[in-house]
Amino acid sequence: MTEQDIKHKQDTWQLAGNEYSSRLIVGTGKYKDFEETAAAVAASGAEIVTVAVRRVNVSDPNQPMLVDYLDPKDITYLPNTAGCFTANDAVRTLRLAREAGGWDLVKLEVLGDQKTLYPNMLETFSATETLIAEGFKVMVYCSDDPIAAQKLEDMGCVAIMPLGAPIGSGLGIQNPVQIRLMIEQAHVPVLVDAGVGTASDAAVAMELGCDGVLMNTAIADAKKPVMMAEAMKLAVESGRLAYLAGRMPKKKYADPSSPLSGLI
Repeated sequence: MTEQDIKHKQDTWQLAGNEYSSRLIVGTGKYKDFEETAAAVAASGAEIVTVAVRRVNVSDPNQPMLVDYLDPKDITYLPNTAGCFTANDAVRTLRLAREAGGWDLVKLEVLGDQKTLYPNMLETFSATETLIAEGFKVMVYCSDDPIAAQKLEDMGCVAIMPLGAPIGSGLGIQNPVQIRLMIEQAHVPVLVDAGVGTASDAAVAMELGCDGVLMNTAIADAKKPVMMAEAMKLAVESGRLAYLAGRMPKKKYADPSSPLSGLI
């Protein structure tokens, strides 16, 4: 194994003081059952899963529980505030998550409206301030705005998570220039959250230099979710490797692959 191979094998990333190998984070919603959820997570290679506290049972032993299929000892649970439209609702939801499972690493999302599911940044700032003051480690879903991202990092967020496109849309990365600006200025991980539709979208996010990608619908709504989960795993790895390799420069005109000198 070459030195380059060894470095690639050791290409881990840090989140809130913990080290991870997989740069793919997957959601646990929308699957037909917990068995399919577990199979998709296994195929994805993900070490972190998001859990919608208001929608997934993680504490009622009288009902099927996600923790029976994905062991919190083996995989990091990331409670999120999906479905929250105010700072107060988001804060209350994550307080409940901490009571239920002791989780303090959380994903904050405060939505603006039902139609677009874009983040309400004013409410997001408010919730962020409260949660950080209470000791939560906040990964935050936000608009693809470098100024907003910088403010969230300055407030103490442990990761910035701009949307690639509206949640569940599958449209792919709509504003790569802005996301690249966010990556260049950040001193915490930047992960594309929302909008990925297929493997090429995940690869694009990683080629931009993102530390990771978070997705749910792109896998769960695929015709074959477990197969798509594996495709996403490979796409994230491929995109990351391409970023590390450094792509060729784009050129205005053709450049022959073979030298023109010395022709017969």
